[in-house]
Formats: sequence, C-alpha cells, structure tokens
Amino acid sequence: MSVTATLPLTRTATRIQSIDVLRGLVMVIMALDHTRDFLHVNGFFYNATDLNTTYPVLFLTRWITHFCAPIFVFLAGTSAFLMGRKLNQRELSLFLLTRGLWFMLLEVTLVNFIFWFDVTMSTIFLQVIWATGFSMVVLSGLIFLPKRAVLAVGLLILAGHNALDGVSFAKGTFMEMVWSMLHQTNFIPLSTGQTVVTLYPVLAWVGILALGYCFGELYGNRFRAEERRRLLRIIGLGAIGAFILIRAVNIYGDPAPWSVQKTSLFTVFSFINTTKYPPSLLYSLMTLGPGILVLSLLEGKRGAGLDFLTVFGRVPFFYYVLHFAIIHFLAVGVLLMDGIAWSEINFRNGSGGVMRDHGLTLSLVYIVWILLIAALYPLCRWYGRFKSRRSSQLWSYL
Repeated sequence: MSVTATLPLTRTATRIQSIDVLRGLVMVIMALDHTRDFLHVNGFFYNATDLNTTYPVLFLTRWITHFCAPIFVFLAGTSAFLMGRKLNQRELSLFLLTRGLWFMLLEVTLVNFIFWFDVTMSTIFLQVIWATGFSMVVLSGLIFLPKRAVLAVGLLILAGHNALDGVSFAKGTFMEMVWSMLHQTNFIPLSTGQTVVTLYPVLAWVGILALGYCFGELYGNRFRAEERRRLLRIIGLGAIGAFILIRAVNIYGDPAPWSVQKTSLFTVFSFINTTKYPPSLLYSLMTLGPGILVLSLLEGKRGAGLDFLTVFGRVPFFYYVLHFAIIHFLAVGVLLMDGIAWSEINFRNGSGGVMRDHGLTLSLVYIVWILLIAALYPLCRWYGRFKSRRSSQLWSYL
C-alpha cells in the first residue's frame, strides 16, 4: 500500500497539512495575546484572568491564548518524529540536540532583545523558545529508548509533576536555581547584576514534547486516514473528559482550585482558569485535548482558509520573531504619539518600554491584531516559499 493511499491529501514530504494548519491557528491566536500585552492600556500591569478584577471579554481574550504554547510544543515533538522518517536515529538525535541548543541561544539573545528592546540584557526571560529548545535536547537522548518508554516518561511527567508543587529550596542556593529552571517560576539574580526570570520552567514542557513525539506514530504508514481520525477523536475527547473529571474533584492537578463565584459565568471561568506557569496537568489536558480533537476534524480537509493558516504554520520561528518585533515597535509608537519623549522611555529591567496609562482600548487591540495578521501573511508566504527552495538542512533550524 502506498503512502499516498494511506494518507490522502495530507503529506508533503515530512509535513502534515493538518498539523501545519493547527500550528498556524494557534500562532494567529498567540498574536492576539501579545498584541493585548503590549498595546492594551496597562496590559503589562494587570492579570486578565484575575476573577476579582477582570470582565468576560478580557478574561476570554486571555484564556483562549492558553491553547498556544502547549499545542506549539506538543506539535514540535510530533514534527521531530516526522523528521525521523528521513533521518536515522543518530542523525535525528544530533539534529534535536543542535537545534535545541540553538533555540536556547536564540531565546537569551535575539528573542529577549525583540521582546524587551533592552541592549543591556538587564533581565533575561526564559520563555517558550527556551523551554522548547531544552526539551529538544532532552528528547535527543530519549529517542534511543523504546517508544513505549518515551511515552511512559512523558505521561509520568505530565501526570505527576504537580505532586512536586510543594517542593522548595532555601533562597539563593544552587538547588533553588536548579529547581527554578525545572519547576518553579522565579527571579534569579546573577553576579553580573542581571536577573534571569524562569517564566517557563522546563520539566512539564519536556513531558509535553515527549508525548508529542510519541503522538507522531499516528501519522505513520500503519494508520489509514479514517482510523487515525477515530483515534484522534478518542484521544481528544478522553483528554477533555479527564480534565472535567479531575477538575471537578478539585483535589489534584492544579495548584489553584476552582470555587463558586459571584455569578454562574464566573464560576465557569474559575473552573477553566488553570495554571500556565508552569503548565499544570489540568492546563495541559484542557488545551491539548481540544487541539487533538481539532486535528481529527482537519484530517483530509482542504480549503482557502486552511491554506491561509498553513502559511503561518510552516514558518513558526520567522513568524514568532517578526510578530513580536512589529507589536513592540507599535507599542513604542503609541507612546511617542502620546507625547512621551524617547528619553523618558525605559527599556530596562523587563519593562519593555511599556508605560502605565498608555495604550489602546481592547476593541482597538482586536483591530490591530487583525491588521497585523493581514500584514504578516505575505511576508510569511514569501519566506515559506524562499525556505522551501533551499536544500541545506541548516534552514531547518529557522
């Protein structure tokens, strides 16, 4: 049986269109969150999911973007598996190791500068690119284990890491620094005067990437499209069901239990308001379950709207850097238009130049977001075509 017969209309070399579409979708949604962060009035200075101060549209604007990081990292693991279809085990391991280290370097240099515009690097945030890179480095070793062992490691981390939430170490010790990198969001002062912020502790993300790698088996030659669609539906609905059941019990799976609120709607918000930093078991189930369910719906589908999203999904890092740069420039531009002098704008210590009481209404944020996606589309399409014509594997690192 040919690969074409097994996977109709979904495979281009090692690429799966439905995966690119889902990745593109979450990246478009991701831009909404970052547009809100930088451009909404006081976006840097409030918690959009704080049920004591938020309102429904603001809460949902933030909540919908929770799907982005876990699906992005999960699909990075799946892409690693698909890359392994044309590389031997040692070659794949070397690729994951070097690409992971490259991502980690980019996070602490280029990405941090684009995010903060701070040439002194006074504050270094370790975010999703760092966590993805670190997880790739770990996966470069895990792939030598049997697939079932990799799956067991991923499940154990995802299901069990919240049991470690109460673990802590003395302030300023080496173990506190290590634990902050692994499982605890923290501010780590360096002897150089800089501060490292472990916004994305890596332990849970290693588990998500490992599970994404194992998930790639569903896109192998063993499964017909209809069988794969059925399995995706079962896994997706199973994860959603597990989220509802575990969350309802309200004992384990997230450090922030839900509670009855002032209205029924806010009680629902409390139920779905799970912890991202680091991603809890319930946060992961809540986001990955629907993502996998969407993959079942996308299986074998074609259309102009899906092609539109595919353009973004095929150039994720290019899109990531470019959209941050544009949003940040727009934020600075708003300050200048408000009459703030350049000399008054502070880019140090994680401020990013953003100032209180300046910015746009949430409605205008949505308009800017839509215009941003429209502007990014031709650039990403050009880069995708340019990259597809390059034969060197070096382009796989970007």
